[in-house]
Amino acid sequence: MKLSRIALVGGVAASTVLLIAGPAAAHVSVQPQGEAAKGGYATLNFKVPNERDQASTVKLEISFPADHPLSSVTPEAVPGWDIKIDKSKLDKPLEVHGKKITEAVSKVTWTADGSEIEPGYFQQFPVSVGQLPEDADQLVFKAIQTYDNKEVVRWIEEPKAGGEEPDSPAPVLKLSAASDDHHGGGAAQDTKDGDDHKAADSDASAKDSGDKSHAASSASDTTARTLGIIGIVIGIAGVAFGVLAGRRRTA
Repeated sequence: MKLSRIALVGGVAASTVLLIAGPAAAHVSVQPQGEAAKGGYATLNFKVPNERDQASTVKLEISFPADHPLSSVTPEAVPGWDIKIDKSKLDKPLEVHGKKITEAVSKVTWTADGSEIEPGYFQQFPVSVGQLPEDADQLVFKAIQTYDNKEVVRWIEEPKAGGEEPDSPAPVLKLSAASDDHHGGGAAQDTKDGDDHKAADSDASAKDSGDKSHAASSASDTTARTLGIIGIVIGIAGVAFGVLAGRRRTA
């Protein structure tokens, strides 16, 4: 009996956790593939879950932040979805790689065309973006999700620092610290290090060759001296042998 009551209480508690956690987690969100560093480029995944049991998601609209416009926004093709890109004029042009950018993407819309997000499933919509701002810690993207029963859910409420999560939170992208090599500095450093290593190897090789040549020369001198001494000894022995032979004949 006690075991049954414990199991019943545990089951109710677990169901309560699932019921509470489910709706809070089931909203449109954004996550980078890898790192989203300030001043760099990144690929973002907008994750769209279906929250309804009797309807499918057929449209997604993502509005890009106007206070931190992005000079480059390129969505990846998603099978079964049409993509529309809206741009707007910038009040203050952006300068990227020496070029002035006068307009930026303000919204990207995906509309189902032969596909949809059915109940119990989710879909990811990848977008390549850059350059990310260097003077912000996060970017807020407002999202609108439309179902095939004409229901529209607006994920546009910006979370407040230290506050509770809104009922319809907007997707928020956290930016990491700027990377030292996001402008290619790392590649230049690698090349420099490679050149230094090559120079060091060349010096070592030259030194090794010199040492070997010196050793060979020393060995050659030693051999010549040894042969010379042996020749002298043989010559003296020959003279001595000749003298002794002459004395024997005279006697």
